[in-house]
Amino acid sequence: MSESKQLLHFVFGGELKATDQIAFKDLSKLDFVGMYPNYEEARKAWRAKAQATVDNAQMRYFVVHMHRLMDPSTDR
Repeated sequence: MSESKQLLHFVFGGELKATDQIAFKDLSKLDFVGMYPNYEEARKAWRAKAQATVDNAQMRYFVVHMHRLMDPSTDR
């Protein structure tokens, strides 16, 4: 069985200043959830955090495609 290529994804979130912009209230309070080997795993982590904070309209979580930053020629 061959190991699939790592396409690193980073999940993080925090409370926004306002719901209509992406600017965090306090950068020192960002929640660094983790690094994941593929989008599917990152999405699971993102969904869990987003659902756990659903009562706070200003709390947002994001998935960053780290592999695209590390190798801009990657299209996935």
